[in-house]
Amino acid sequence: MNKARQADALRLDKWLWAARFFKTRKLAAEAIIGGKVHLNGQRTKPGKEVKQGSRLRIHKGALEWNILIRVLPKQRRPASEAVHFYEEDESSTLKRQEIIRQERLLKASTTRAPSTKPSKRDRRMIHRFTEQGD
Repeated sequence: MNKARQADALRLDKWLWAARFFKTRKLAAEAIIGGKVHLNGQRTKPGKEVKQGSRLRIHKGALEWNILIRVLPKQRRPASEAVHFYEEDESSTLKRQEIIRQERLLKASTTRAPSTKPSKRDRRMIHRFTEQGD
């Protein structure tokens, strides 16, 4: 009976990990407990079993996925295969792509501070410049 149950259901945290939404099952479980994952419109627990046809809403930062579970994998697969485990709503995809595009534009428009300290030569030039102004 247990083997038959495994074939048609899988723990939610394990499915999220296998579908590569989270790097570890612990991160998946924490997201579920934190209310970032809803199963069929309801808050749930990490051990809740999901089936084919279940709907998930997943929040990660500003991004959101609305998906329908298609496959219950027996093990974690490469990302190229994991995208076939679910079907995403087109509106969800478009919304997420727009958010990503806006974040990229915002990041490109902001100036970044230098990532390294000034070298000895740079410091000498800074001192010469500031001393000349006095």
